[in-house]
Amino acid sequence: MEKLDAILESLLFVAGEPVAIADITAKLDVTKAQIEKAAKKLQEKYNEECGINLLMFNGKLQFSSNPKFAEPVSTVLNPIRQRNLTKATMETAAIIAYKQPITRMEIEDIRGVGCDYAINILLEHKLIEIVGRKDTVGHPALFGTTDEFLKRFDISDINELPDYDEMLENIKKINTKQQDDSLYNNYQSTEQTEEQIDEKLEEIKKEETEVSEESDNEFVDSNLEEFDDDLV
Repeated sequence: MEKLDAILESLLFVAGEPVAIADITAKLDVTKAQIEKAAKKLQEKYNEECGINLLMFNGKLQFSSNPKFAEPVSTVLNPIRQRNLTKATMETAAIIAYKQPITRMEIEDIRGVGCDYAINILLEHKLIEIVGRKDTVGHPALFGTTDEFLKRFDISDINELPDYDEMLENIKKINTKQQDDSLYNNYQSTEQTEEQIDEKLEEIKKEETEVSEESDNEFVDSNLEEFDDDLV
């Protein structure tokens, strides 16, 4: 098909959301290879210097704003930004990504703390979704990642995630560093407090010495006056 790349460009622009390659091939009577070739051509056109990029993920295509310009775009439009996600939320997202489908209790067993808030934030940002129910007592919800998760972290497939053990080790290092920083800050705070106490004690000692000297001087002056009176 002639101008397939231009047709694909118009289609994705109007859609404004992910479009499955399978749907495009079925409707336009073209092959998957032809669509992928046209998509590659568009990716070259909308390169890293452009304000728009073409994403390919999970067998789908979608136009997206260039992440390089996320800050000015956020300033104007105030969309959900990645930095709104706390470290705890990111840890929860990582566990779900690697262990999906997974229940809330299973996530908490891995993290060692409650994760209701983190899960709610991830659901609100559409980074995870309920993908089913576990066949156990209570039938708890099973969570999995979404296409939005793939887009947010710029990967085309969940299999592109780094090694799970490596990821956990990195999280552990982050936690350890934060704990060390906290201990160091507490130590510095304690050290500063001790210095302040020492300075205060020195001031008190100095004041006591000055008061004592003044009292001694007054005592001497008083005795001298009495001595002078006696002489008179």
